[in-house]
Amino acid sequence: MKSYGLIGYPLEHSFSKSYFENKFLTEHIKGITYSNIETQSLNGFFNSNVSTTLDGFNVTTPYKEDIIAYLDVLNDSADTIGAVNCVKRKQGKLIGYNTDYIGFYNSIKPLLNTNHKKALILGSGGASKAIVYALNRLGINSQIVSRNSSFDYNDIDKKCMNEYHIIVNCTPLGTYPNTHTFPKIPYDNLTTKHLLYDLVYNPHMSQFLQYGKRYNCILKNGLEMLEIQAEESWHIWNGKNYTN
Repeated sequence: MKSYGLIGYPLEHSFSKSYFENKFLTEHIKGITYSNIETQSLNGFFNSNVSTTLDGFNVTTPYKEDIIAYLDVLNDSADTIGAVNCVKRKQGKLIGYNTDYIGFYNSIKPLLNTNHKKALILGSGGASKAIVYALNRLGINSQIVSRNSSFDYNDIDKKCMNEYHIIVNCTPLGTYPNTHTFPKIPYDNLTTKHLLYDLVYNPHMSQFLQYGKRYNCILKNGLEMLEIQAEESWHIWNGKNYTN
């Protein structure tokens, strides 16, 4: 019996467990379990018996950056990004990977037009680091927007919106059950040239995306990204020659 799971806090509305359970059912995969493992501290997780029984695990908010201190090795992309969302146990060592960037890269690429040269990244957590890395590989310059950085939400004005035609929400604003929340940006400066990508997937159409719909922007939520990154995690755990 192989055991995998998701660590983070909170996990009550997480995607991974239902995704993998459905995968095991539809693909007739036997002898494998996937569990949600809520933990309010990484020390508590790694000092528990649960951590030693897992063959691998996914990592979500708020631990994508802090988890690195507990790992033995990072693959090249995770090391460059500085965030991990997938861990594999191999020969007693914990190896960290980042599959978020692959999910984002593959899901946004078909939507890009020639005017999509610059991106605003709303939020500065572990997920945003993967987004910046993916955009860089696509040849797109990005600017992180955060209340804790030199570029904050007050800097997003009409001129900025005219310059940056991709806006990616990497914050949890709008996630169920707080569906009334949204990033505070000047939505009235949106145009049909803008692409709004929300890592939020529940609800399907967040308030952030609803504002974009009013101005006929290109819209994308985070569900496909999650599906792709989950499959990449599965490949890592089950023998794909993985070097990304």
